[in-house]
Amino acid sequence: MTTINNFLKLYQFTQTRLWALLMAIFLVACQKEEEKVILNSSATPTITVSSPTVVLSKEKPTESALTVSWVEPNYGFASAPTYNLLIDKKGGDFTKAVSIVAGKELKKIFTNLELNTILLSLGLAPESASDVDIKVVSVLASKTTSSSAVFTLKATPFSTKLDLSTTWGVVGSAANNWGATPDLPFYKTSIANELVAYVTLIDGEIKFRQNNDWTVNLGSNKGSTSVTAPNGDNIPVKAGSYKISLNPVANTYKIEKYSWGVVGSAANDWGATPDLPLVYDPTVDYWRGVVTLKDGEIKIRANNDWGTNFGGSNGKLVAGGDNIAVKKGTYLITADFKNLKYTITPYAPWGIVGAATKTGWGTLPDQKFSYDLSTETWVLKGVVLTADQFKFRLNDDWGTNYGTTASSAQTIGTSGGLKANGENFIAVAGTYNFELDLKDPAKPTYKATKVK
Repeated sequence: MTTINNFLKLYQFTQTRLWALLMAIFLVACQKEEEKVILNSSATPTITVSSPTVVLSKEKPTESALTVSWVEPNYGFASAPTYNLLIDKKGGDFTKAVSIVAGKELKKIFTNLELNTILLSLGLAPESASDVDIKVVSVLASKTTSSSAVFTLKATPFSTKLDLSTTWGVVGSAANNWGATPDLPFYKTSIANELVAYVTLIDGEIKFRQNNDWTVNLGSNKGSTSVTAPNGDNIPVKAGSYKISLNPVANTYKIEKYSWGVVGSAANDWGATPDLPLVYDPTVDYWRGVVTLKDGEIKIRANNDWGTNFGGSNGKLVAGGDNIAVKKGTYLITADFKNLKYTITPYAPWGIVGAATKTGWGTLPDQKFSYDLSTETWVLKGVVLTADQFKFRLNDDWGTNYGTTASSAQTIGTSGGLKANGENFIAVAGTYNFELDLKDPAKPTYKATKVK
């Protein structure tokens, strides 16, 4: 009897526990059912901008120019989305937009310089108002995305090309045969009315004048080596490279030996011959030169002398610093002494080749373009062509060449597209200036200006 009672108690206890377990499962299931959420698929960010029109300022690069803000979408549940801000040219499909990762932030503040860099990278013309499209993309769990409506902003970027030009120049038998060619230019400096010219002269005489004209000219004040006078005496000079400082308001000038060059075992056996010269480029305010080097080391120094020299590493110039190791090749070297930076870039120049040119179809080295750092284009000026055919090619080699996009030989226009291995261009006899814009490999273009 005791055994039966015990069995019944155990059975009742088991049934009770089983019923409690089933109820717990049911309650949990009900709770999970209650916690199910449904994504609000129509939820999108809403953006606002601090101004629908911006004119960017070169003079205030670090100041705020534009603030784009947005409200987190209501997805129907607590969420933690991240955001990307996309900027594209008006009418673009955002496949080539500039993307700015904002993370969990709900706004992005652009400085003048930051936004200007973005707009120029999109191909917008500087100093001209253009429309750009902006939208914000919200990202959930790296998969679910939603986009705001597109906001169109009117923006005017500034040109990053420096304008250091002045109306003053150097003229003389030592400079340009007293005006047979344009005067050697003076450039602005950070000091008011203080102008500077970097020139290579021959034995002879010079003066300073405005607008390539004798109406306003300055010479030496009775032979002075530092004071000028209107219509003053000619200034005698010896052959060499010079820095000429001129203050036409204070009527002062200074002429001093000045040059920058590349020296080293890879260049000129550490000075056994003159340093490989660098030339001042006022559009970017630094010195540059195309040089052919051997395996070895180099430094950059002033005036073919060790009194002022720079070495360095990883693109940073250091006064008196370590030698810079290089490999054999032809390079474009730039030196920015204001920010103490340098670049050494392999240089393979573009050239013009063909029966229309004086070098023919490659029997002689092509007439070479030079690289304009300020516009990032290749430039060739004053090339004389006959009424015949030509193409553009890289480094005197047919491996990379451009012709017309037409299906057959075509007369050169004022501008147009280029096609790799395309048909020949046909020239109308004359003297031309050419510019090749190869920044976008998918859309190379040219400009041709017939000057004579």
